[in-house]
Amino acid sequence: MVEEKKFLSHVNNTGKVRMVDVSSKKITVREAVAGGQVRMSAATMEAIASANAPKGDVLGTAKLAGIMAAKQTANLIPLCHSLPLQKIEVELIPDLSLPGYEIRATVKTKAETGVEMEALTAVSVAALTLYDMAKGLEKSIEIQSIQLLRKTGGKSGDYIRE
Repeated sequence: MVEEKKFLSHVNNTGKVRMVDVSSKKITVREAVAGGQVRMSAATMEAIASANAPKGDVLGTAKLAGIMAAKQTANLIPLCHSLPLQKIEVELIPDLSLPGYEIRATVKTKAETGVEMEALTAVSVAALTLYDMAKGLEKSIEIQSIQLLRKTGGKSGDYIRE
C-alpha cells in the first residue's frame, strides 16, 4: 500500500512558511465552539462564586478577556487571517464535580476561512485570566482539556468532537 502524501497548507513548494491565500474561497457562515476546564479547590470555587477573590470579579474579567482575545487572534497566532467576527460568546460554567469551571467559547463569522483558532484563543485566555485573578487564593489551579468541540461551515465540512 502506497502512503498518500499529505499537503501542508502553510508551507510553500520550497518548504517556506506562508500564509494561505483564501481569496478564491467562498464566503460562508462559519462557527466554532471550543471548551476547556479550570480545576481548583472547592474553597477557591466558593470564594470566586461569592465574589471574595482578592482581585475582584474573577468570572466577569475572565469572560471579557476571552472576548477580547478572540478579536486579537490574528495578532497572536502568526499565520491566522484577520476575520470580521459577528459573534463571540464566552461562558464560565461552574462544575462542582471538577471542582472548577467549564469554559466554552462560541465564535461566528461570515468569511472565507474558519474561526476555530479564535474560539480556542478565547478559551485559553479566559482560563489564564481566571488563573491570574484567583492565584492569590490558590496557586495549584489547573488549566486543562482545551479543545475544539465543534465547527460548521467551510470546505472541510462540519466537525463534532465525539
